[in-house]
Amino acid sequence: MDRRELRAAKRADASGSGPALEERPPARFPGATGAFALFGEVLLTGVLVAIAGLGVITLPAALAAGIRHLRRYLNAEASPVRFFWRDVRAALPGGLLVGLAGVLLAGLLLLDIDLAGSGMLPGGPAIAVIGWIGLVVGAVVLLSAAGAWSPELGWRAALSTVPASLRGDLRGALFLAATAVFVGVTTWMLVPLIVPALGCVALAVVAIPERRRAR
Repeated sequence: MDRRELRAAKRADASGSGPALEERPPARFPGATGAFALFGEVLLTGVLVAIAGLGVITLPAALAAGIRHLRRYLNAEASPVRFFWRDVRAALPGGLLVGLAGVLLAGLLLLDIDLAGSGMLPGGPAIAVIGWIGLVVGAVVLLSAAGAWSPELGWRAALSTVPASLRGDLRGALFLAATAVFVGVTTWMLVPLIVPALGCVALAVVAIPERRRAR
């Protein structure tokens, strides 16, 4: 085999389109064959989620669809954009209720935080801390449920899996909390950064559970 044939064989081996040059365990994410391609797909996912989530209460459906889109890509499955919008349509009926409940809860917690900062409530600092913790916990629940959602499972069943999922992987729950804080801080620093941040959220929700399977 000359150099040109060897390079072609290595490219085919790396992409999965040709025979493997050597025995190796199957890749955890066979679709992530290149860092730049993965970065581009994460950005695309962020754009899609941001567009579908513009209604705010549509954000749960957008996140669920974005997570499924990125999971298909990482697993080297067919992942055209039309599949994302198909998932958005399927997730919207129950997702709108989840989004409305999330907006109301976040609004109440932000109001408490604002009142605590104004000095109008006794024990203001403690109330503010509880409010911020509540926002992070709500975000973790949303991300976990969005990661579990599928058209077959639905939102009610996805939400019911959250307590056991978080209890079974407390470190993963902390990672999700850190992800939620990252999105909040990034958006606070510069609002347009929410677009790539949402793509990173989808990647985190897909990748965090996989670290347990890899052990």
